[in-house]
Amino acid sequence: MNTKSFNPMAGREGDRVGNGWASPRPRARPTGRAVSGWKVIKKHAPDKPGALKLATQWGDALVCVRHRLDESGQTRVTTVELVVEQAPVRARGAQVVGVQISYAEKDLQAAARAAGATWDAAARLWRMPEKVARALRLADRIRDGK
Repeated sequence: MNTKSFNPMAGREGDRVGNGWASPRPRARPTGRAVSGWKVIKKHAPDKPGALKLATQWGDALVCVRHRLDESGQTRVTTVELVVEQAPVRARGAQVVGVQISYAEKDLQAAARAAGATWDAAARLWRMPEKVARALRLADRIRDGK
């Protein structure tokens, strides 16, 4: 992917008709007002009518095209959603913690064992992912004994 910053308005001063994206009628320029709160009236996938012209301009980076109306209903804007970066997601390993469960709490030990916990005899703690400890409401019993 190109690492240079992208300015969609760059070079649009003398738009010529017939270059694939300009039209013969003058277009309204963005006002600088935030349009995120405007009501979405239409949403098009890149391969659907209403987005094909923009799909030729933006290519595979185009995710969708939205038409929005301002609060007064007098102004419509067309927005595009683009992919600007793609990276693999690395899953974090579940952090294993030691949880103190007393010998007399047989039901709690059984619940921990059913959730995949194992007994660490050297540390005298039950080992389980922190997520499991929180789901069993044992967060207050987490100990450091590694």
